[in-house]
This record gives sequence, structure tokens and C-alpha cells, in this order.
Amino acid sequence: MKLVLRIAYLGTNYCGWQVQPSGVSIQQKLGEAAARLFCRDCDIVGCSRTDSGTHANDFCLAVSEKGRPGLETDIDTDSIVRALNTFLPEDIAVKSAEWREESFHPRYDVKYKEYIYRIYNARVRSPFEAQRALFYPYPLTGEKLDAMSHAAGYFVGRHDFAAFMASGSDITDTYRTVIKSEIFKVGDIVLYSVSADGFLYNMVRIMAGTLLEVAEGKIKPANLPEIIASRDRSRAGRTLPAFGLYLNKVVY
Repeated sequence: MKLVLRIAYLGTNYCGWQVQPSGVSIQQKLGEAAARLFCRDCDIVGCSRTDSGTHANDFCLAVSEKGRPGLETDIDTDSIVRALNTFLPEDIAVKSAEWREESFHPRYDVKYKEYIYRIYNARVRSPFEAQRALFYPYPLTGEKLDAMSHAAGYFVGRHDFAAFMASGSDITDTYRTVIKSEIFKVGDIVLYSVSADGFLYNMVRIMAGTLLEVAEGKIKPANLPEIIASRDRSRAGRTLPAFGLYLNKVVY
């Protein structure tokens, strides 16, 4: 059987999910913790390759013995959760553990993923939102929020999202199906929530940046279909910083 974990983390101190030679990653920390608990090297496979500084409220990963399809242990799942959390830094937490069939793949078996982008919309910055949300001091209310919401609706459906992919990416299949794309405000936080069967590199950060430029009057909501159809990265909005982005839900 394969051990499947659900975790949450703050990505501020990490170079992203995937092991990198240039910095400490989330995957590295999970691998170290698993090796300590199970006394053997483990393969750690995640559901997504989140960027440096990106956070996760819900991230799924599979643990197997290195070079083998599964993992053998007599430790029960509740004890696994408690033990791993003692070995992990405080900005990474294991929420749950379960056993799944060895054929399960946390990335390829995903039905859809939900990301949120958080914008702290207040006159004065909050130290508690530093590296947790984009600080934006200009009001996002009324007509501006309505325009963002209107524009967000154009992302829903199956489209070629090449215009919303980081320049220089080598991905050739740029079609994705977006099933939800919504803007809403809770207190001083403007949230962009988007769910899809997959995402291109920097796709959500560019979508959120485009919606912010709609609020600024630089892009009209009605122009979104034309921008999508253009496949031209220069037609879409700016790429917002990674620290406002959260992988919020993974559904199988």
C-alpha cells in the first residue's frame, strides 16, 4: 500500500515544493521526516509543483519506500501524523494520513485543484499579512469589484490559456478547463478563487494580475475573450507575487 498525506504549509522559507540544488524545499523536508520515522529512504511524490513563496492550505502527497511502489510499516495513521509533525518545522503540518492502493498517483489522479489568491485591500499595510497576501492600498469596492467579478467569469470553460502562461515555458498543450472563477471580498481581503483540471506555469498569478488591471481600468472585462483567444502573453495582465497564492483544495 501507498501512504497518502494531506499537508498544509507556508512557503515563505522555501524554494517551492520540488527538491532544488539551490535551496530548501517542502519535498525535501517531508523526505527527511519520513526517513526519520520509517528508518529508510522514501520517495515523496506531490500533487503539484508550487513555486517559491507559494503556500498551501491543502496539498496531497504519496510516500513509498525508495525504489518500491509502496511502504510497509506497523505504525497506525494517527501515530504517523503525530510523529511526522514532531520531525517537521512549524511552517509545515501533516493534517491526515491514509493508505491507498499502490497505483494511486497524487498528481495524475487529480480531478481538479482549487487555488486562491489573497489581496490585502486596506489603506495601511498589515504586518500580519506580510508575505501572506498582496498589499494593495487602493479601494477595490463597488464598480471595481463588480468589473473584476464580471471579467473572472470569462475564464470559465475549456480554453487555450497560452496568454496566461509565463513567457519561455516549454509546455505545448495549453488547453485547460476552468470550472469556477470567482471574486469576493471578506473584510479587507479580496479573494480570487479558481478551480480547474490543471494549471499552466504562473497561470493563476497572471489571471489575478489581469483582474487587478481590470479594476484599474487598464483592461475592459469585455476584452477578456479576445485576450484569451489571442494566445499572446503581452495582452494579459501582470504576474502577481507568489506570496499571495495558495493551493486551497485538491479533489480526486
